[in-house]
Amino acid sequence: MKQLINVPETVVADALRGMAAAHPDLTVDVENRVITRADAPVAGKVALVSGGGSGHEPLHGGFVGLGMLDAACPGEVFTSPVPDQMTRAAAAVDSGAGVLFVVKNYTGDVLNFDMAAELAEDEGVQIARVLVEDDVAVTDSTFTAGRRGTGGTLFVEKIAGAAAQEGAPLDRVAAVARQVSESCRSFGVALSPCTTPAKGSPTFELPAGELELGVGIHGEPGRERRGMMTSGEIADATVEALLADRMPTAPVLALVNGMGATPLLELYGFNAEVQRALSERGVVVARTLVGNYVTSLDMAGCSLTLCQADEETLKLWDAPVRTPGLRWGI
Repeated sequence: MKQLINVPETVVADALRGMAAAHPDLTVDVENRVITRADAPVAGKVALVSGGGSGHEPLHGGFVGLGMLDAACPGEVFTSPVPDQMTRAAAAVDSGAGVLFVVKNYTGDVLNFDMAAELAEDEGVQIARVLVEDDVAVTDSTFTAGRRGTGGTLFVEKIAGAAAQEGAPLDRVAAVARQVSESCRSFGVALSPCTTPAKGSPTFELPAGELELGVGIHGEPGRERRGMMTSGEIADATVEALLADRMPTAPVLALVNGMGATPLLELYGFNAEVQRALSERGVVVARTLVGNYVTSLDMAGCSLTLCQADEETLKLWDAPVRTPGLRWGI
């Protein structure tokens, strides 16, 4: 496999050095692997900290900035960051108003963030936590006990980040984050496997002419494999899986997300089919975001996340944001 890297051992460090050079409004600690807002800590503001294995960019480091995360901790590729990273990040961004940990439901992430919370609290930092578990494809997987955390993470980080930016206290920011997390449902589809730099070959086999319905963001198996389908057929299957789990009773935010190797030409075409499928089933879409936001290295495919939204949620979603991966209203 051809990859734009030097050697597998330095992939994450090299990326962090490049990120630092491209984004002077961030402080990137390459050695300790912590990305923070350059203006952190922001006086009187609740700080949001998240993180996870590298390979899902722009999640999470690309979402550090005004109106979203205050810090992110990148682990090795598809590997949780270690507790010391989260503890260091919390100390760097805490202004005294407390820190919210946004945690995707993967066993390593959950254990390490829990340990980091204990360490940070021992140092006098007030910590709250929210778990994101939005993937409806499987109940348990090789990486998790319970549902996986996927595209809903973006909605949690953006909407709770906006509440924090407005000056809401920690308990309110945490409540907003939990409400959003509970309102999100996601489902992913793989058209090809992904390739980690360390392995240098596909992480799983997906024969020509087949796709994986319900795939995880690390390539974990989904619900079933089928022969290749049209964009419209994939949209119908994806929407049906989401609505079978939860039928929205209010308008939704929709994230049509690429897995890393799917071009926007295809994603926008898929979005047209998603909008059709939702409309036929009586679901009103209030806002739509299309692009590669929660990726899986070079995997071809897509995921759909729906988040039921009330007026406050929409207001917080529309609030200004300035990060490398998401930017509007400024």
